[in-house]
Amino acid sequence: MSAITDNVPARGGSLQGARLPKWSPWAIAAGSAAGAAGIGVAAGMDSKVEWGLIAALLFVLGTYVLAARVEGRRQAKDRIATSLVWVAFLLAVVPLVSLIWTTVQRGVKVLDVYFLTHSMGVVADSEPGGGIYHAILGSLEQVGLATAIGAPVGVLTAIYLVEYGGRGRLAKAITFFVDVMTGIPSIVAGLFILSLMLMADMQPFGFAGSLALAILMMPVVVRSTEEMLKLVPNELREASLALGVPKWRTILRVVLPTSAGGIVTGVMLAIARIAGETAPVLLLVWGNPFINANPFEGAQASLPLYIYQQYSQSSGSTAAYDRAWAASLTLIAFVMILNLVARGIARRRSPR
Repeated sequence: MSAITDNVPARGGSLQGARLPKWSPWAIAAGSAAGAAGIGVAAGMDSKVEWGLIAALLFVLGTYVLAARVEGRRQAKDRIATSLVWVAFLLAVVPLVSLIWTTVQRGVKVLDVYFLTHSMGVVADSEPGGGIYHAILGSLEQVGLATAIGAPVGVLTAIYLVEYGGRGRLAKAITFFVDVMTGIPSIVAGLFILSLMLMADMQPFGFAGSLALAILMMPVVVRSTEEMLKLVPNELREASLALGVPKWRTILRVVLPTSAGGIVTGVMLAIARIAGETAPVLLLVWGNPFINANPFEGAQASLPLYIYQQYSQSSGSTAAYDRAWAASLTLIAFVMILNLVARGIARRRSPR
């Protein structure tokens, strides 16, 4: 009977059946939140996470039941799929917003010009004062050197795989090792460089951390650049080669400019990925409360390492705890700026 009524046109000659009003998802969401709060209070649940999960379940079930009664089961299945997408989106966004809010709330306590332009120096971890200038300088130098090493190697490797390697054995071997390197923990890269340092009887210094970060950066650059090069139409390559242009010049003048936006975006995302690594820096750089602008000699600080050291000393010191959160906020801002720059470059350099 329901199948027959679903196919009957609505009154007034319209071929579209009854539909829920546009405000119905908001009403269902509000009712689900109220129902979850009532269930949470009645069951004695203290965790807001449990309340949120119950609300999400009630929202999906309520959407299906109402849509099935008003619009039919077929449209209800579409509604429930849309509801699951929104629930998944909220489950991903809520922790991110909570993280940013908590970091901003706790990080602004000591984040000022003095904090950004001074080092710890002779300030003890348990004392107020000090800053992160030495850590910012160390991070910029270490990440910059890692980019200078990892980005060209990654881009050239991707060019070989796409333009020259084809399906040869060497290309397959390189692809396999790139896949393996993509999944290795950062501590493994640090241990590899540390073993080389011990063999050469070298002391911790900033460039050693850059080498480990470059190892972590290369597979990300290779993969992103490879995908961007594959998106370049073969017609452009064939047109250039038909005019007698050598292959290397075709790559340099046609392929790379066409995919430049995507390549730069991939490099920026790789930089953002290595900027927050702590384990390799902890093994190879060790940290330094004083300003050391020479990454090739002596221990050096970095933002992730500074956060770890300050938080580890925060059990008996509120000042160290506040400095750790302020440094975390600075690191998040640094990564966010890199992502915004990558998006801007990709939009500006995208082919028209």
